[in-house]
Amino acid sequence: MNHWLKVVCGAVFEVMWVIGLKHAATPLAWIGTIIAIYISFHVIIVASRSLPVGTVYAVFVGLGTAGTVASEMIFFGEPFNLAKVLLVILLLLGVVGLKLVTGKHETPEGSES
Repeated sequence: MNHWLKVVCGAVFEVMWVIGLKHAATPLAWIGTIIAIYISFHVIIVASRSLPVGTVYAVFVGLGTAGTVASEMIFFGEPFNLAKVLLVILLLLGVVGLKLVTGKHETPEGSES
């Protein structure tokens, strides 16, 4: 799997566990939240073995934040706030810019960088 795809996958599971932390009310929901936390951090740790860790973390947090804000508005009735959306877009532009200036420093999994 592409290492950047692992980061995106980790961010998707981050959105799930953040939502779970707020809305889980049953043992099954808490188990799902814990599994999402494990998967999220596992794929990020695996991806950071081959990618620059600072960039991986920034992309992970940026995508997770954007996904969490969007999920709150779409699924949980959070009122639309233009300023919040513009700030999330600014955050994503910063993440994309960081990814673009980082270049291709991927190292094969298991090798020393």
